[in-house]
Amino acid sequence: MDKEFEYLFRVVFKDCDREFERWTDALYYAKSLMPKCRSFFKDIRIFVGEELIWIYSRSHKYPQFVGAGNYDRLARLFIAETLEDEAAETEAAASKSQLEKDSEQADQPQD
Repeated sequence: MDKEFEYLFRVVFKDCDREFERWTDALYYAKSLMPKCRSFFKDIRIFVGEELIWIYSRSHKYPQFVGAGNYDRLARLFIAETLEDEAAETEAAASKSQLEKDSEQADQPQD
C-alpha cells in the first residue's frame, strides 16, 4: 500500500474525535457525519498527524481538500486501499471455494 502518510487519520466533529489507520475508513466515517453537520459554524475535519487535509462545512457545497497535492495523494491512497480490499475478498473467496472442494472430496467414499 502507498505509505505517503505515516500517521493515523483523525476525524474531528463536535465532541467526536476518532482515529483510523486507513484513509477510506476515515473518509466514510466523516461522510456519515455530514447529515449531522447542520450549523454553518460547525464543520467536520480530517487530519493526518497535525495537518488538516479535508474539511466539510455547510458554507461549501462540497467537501474541500486542503493543501497542495493532497487530493492526488489521497486519490492514489483510496485506489490502493480499494485494490487491497478487492484482493483480500478474492483471496477469501478462493480459499472458501477450495475448502468446499476439499470437504466434498472428503465426503465421497473411497474405493
